[in-house]
Amino acid sequence: MQIQHILVVCVGNICRSPMAEYFLKQSYPHLQIESAGIAGLSGQPADDKAQLCMQRHGISLHSHVAKKLNAEQIKKADLILVMSKNQQKHLEQSWPFAKGKVFRLGHWQNCNVPDPYQQGQQIFDETCELIQRCIADWNNYI
Repeated sequence: MQIQHILVVCVGNICRSPMAEYFLKQSYPHLQIESAGIAGLSGQPADDKAQLCMQRHGISLHSHVAKKLNAEQIKKADLILVMSKNQQKHLEQSWPFAKGKVFRLGHWQNCNVPDPYQQGQQIFDETCELIQRCIADWNNYI
């Protein structure tokens, strides 16, 4: 199946999913890529520490506005990338039609991407590196 639309999901949509969204946009400018949060902090900007991580990679998160995940986004997406097994299970239980297109971002490394929310800058930097490594693993599949 040809992937046209990728949805990246985390909890609040201010740390992990925006970072992954913008790295994916950089790698795949021809695809439609968006992010949302299961408990999205609607209207909030990206976390300052996430913004700093991305600035170091020459990417601005200033235009990011957090959104809460909804069924419409899930229907539109060809591939949904979540941060943990629990999030995958939650999406598949809440929206059974999502089964088969929900994967962990760290699927190929068999790892979750831990939430850096309210942690120090070093934890954000480590999370940012992990997200980049996980995205690189998807290159053969997108």
